[in-house]
Amino acid sequence: MEITEHIDALRREGILLADAAARTDLTAPVPTCPDWQLRDLLLHIGQVHRWATALVRDGHRAPLDDEGERAAWGPEPSDAALVDWFSAGHAALVDALTAAPADLDCWSFLPAPSPLAFWARRQAHETAVHRFDADAAAGAVGPRVTPGLALDGIDELLQGFMSRGHSRVRSEHPRTVLIRAGDAVPADGPDSWLLTISTEPLTVVRRDSAVDADTGPADLTLDGPTRDLYLLLWNRLPAEQVEVTGDRALLDLWRETAAVRWS
Repeated sequence: MEITEHIDALRREGILLADAAARTDLTAPVPTCPDWQLRDLLLHIGQVHRWATALVRDGHRAPLDDEGERAAWGPEPSDAALVDWFSAGHAALVDALTAAPADLDCWSFLPAPSPLAFWARRQAHETAVHRFDADAAAGAVGPRVTPGLALDGIDELLQGFMSRGHSRVRSEHPRTVLIRAGDAVPADGPDSWLLTISTEPLTVVRRDSAVDADTGPADLTLDGPTRDLYLLLWNRLPAEQVEVTGDRALLDLWRETAAVRWS
């Protein structure tokens, strides 16, 4: 996906998130984040947006320290102002990414073609996943993300977060997982990923079923629509939403150990 496509997705998903929050009580539990109420979700994503805005807008070349984070967040809003506060921060992030030069030089934490490409992509997926959380709190499923965005998000999660050295997705004995998106189209990129889980960091092989030879059965295969696989891998959907073949214990392992962090 192009930077402009990620910014467009960020804009759309943030507006949908605010719409879901505006029609829902802030004390509503977030089923996909069991320890949170809706107010916690809005405060979290609003602070993330302001943090990212400060890094992009001001060109920080190192992570913000605690004082810098608090300055970026600003005062914590009241419940009455929370949705508007979220929307203002979201709009500021969209504006900062749109105005940023192609050669933006700032800190980032996953491989990407450029810092601008990284932040546009990361915040698009941060917002899309949390928009689903807001929909869950509201008790209504919102519009589906595009297959292209979902494929890109699966790739970021697997190749970016879960392949890093401090990922906790490990197995004493090597095991394989095949993730296969049934509604992918060639222009979207790979339509499947073969994962090897071992005592080392997760290895990921991107595959295109139209050109790559079948590697044989994996220990676990997950088949389904791209959007459902995207949310399943982000631990937002139950396994029943996709077709599961093979060792379900590997899916349990994923749910217990797959978590994202920037440091």
